[in-house]
Amino acid sequence: MTADTGLPARVTIHEVGPRDGLQNEKTVVPATVKAEFVHRLAAAGLTTIEATSFVRPDLVPQLADAEELFPLLRDLDVRLPVLVPNERGLDRALALGVREVAVFASVTESFARANLGRTVDESLAMFTPVVARATDAEVPVRGYLSMCFGDPWEGAVPPERTVSVARRLIDLGCARLSLGDTIGVATPNQVTELLTALNEAGIPTDRLAVHFHDTYGQALANTLTALRHGVTTVDASAGGLGGCPFARSATGNLATEDLLWMLNGLGIETGVDLDGLVATSRWLADHLGRPSPSRTVRALSHEDPVDTQPRRPSP
Repeated sequence: MTADTGLPARVTIHEVGPRDGLQNEKTVVPATVKAEFVHRLAAAGLTTIEATSFVRPDLVPQLADAEELFPLLRDLDVRLPVLVPNERGLDRALALGVREVAVFASVTESFARANLGRTVDESLAMFTPVVARATDAEVPVRGYLSMCFGDPWEGAVPPERTVSVARRLIDLGCARLSLGDTIGVATPNQVTELLTALNEAGIPTDRLAVHFHDTYGQALANTLTALRHGVTTVDASAGGLGGCPFARSATGNLATEDLLWMLNGLGIETGVDLDGLVATSRWLADHLGRPSPSRTVRALSHEDPVDTQPRRPSP
């Protein structure tokens, strides 16, 4: 444990920039640049990097090059999970030798229809053969749950609704669940309430990850709350890239650099080099033609006045 009682000694950062980050960019990034991005992230010490998504090109054109991209990553000795929406996506992924996949479920009916064109029940039925076939092939499946705390059409989401969908994904065979605050409305008390409800429903904390957006500036506070509850896997996006193309109120993901700055200050190990990560996000920002949204990237790039890790005051 760290000096802060109740925090884990080590946290795994699940990097989602190449998939969840780039899918919401107006600019279509070439596959060669995406491959370089993933290689740079791996060189910075990230060991789990969500590479791409095998979705319909007309729905998410930014990720239409999955078949071109994935072979460019085969030299990397890191975990490279991909998102698959259905059996066709799974077929495409398995044909390329993908060893980890994820499915993306909605907690609310409105977002299920907006994102998948199906009801919650219909989407879970669609995932059933995907999870079964992947598991049979010894390919672990991560289950994303979106809109766990609030929905732009339905408002606040009761914890029991998230628990219900989470339980069904676990029963399908998902190895881990990622709890998504898709529009960034959660607060620490809500995070504690949901994690407690999931535990009470028989879903242990070690099978949970958290995925926060920073719409109201609560992503780090929510993450710290989850860490104190025992969560040790946190999703983040290099440079704060991302959002959601199917929910207009969804802003960028928690920036990996901002998360790493906090974890470093808490004495929590990650194995990730902050300087290398900042350099990577600055490099990608140049390709995207805009500054990085990450506060830490701006600060360490001397775009903001603070550029040193804060120290505890002397006694």
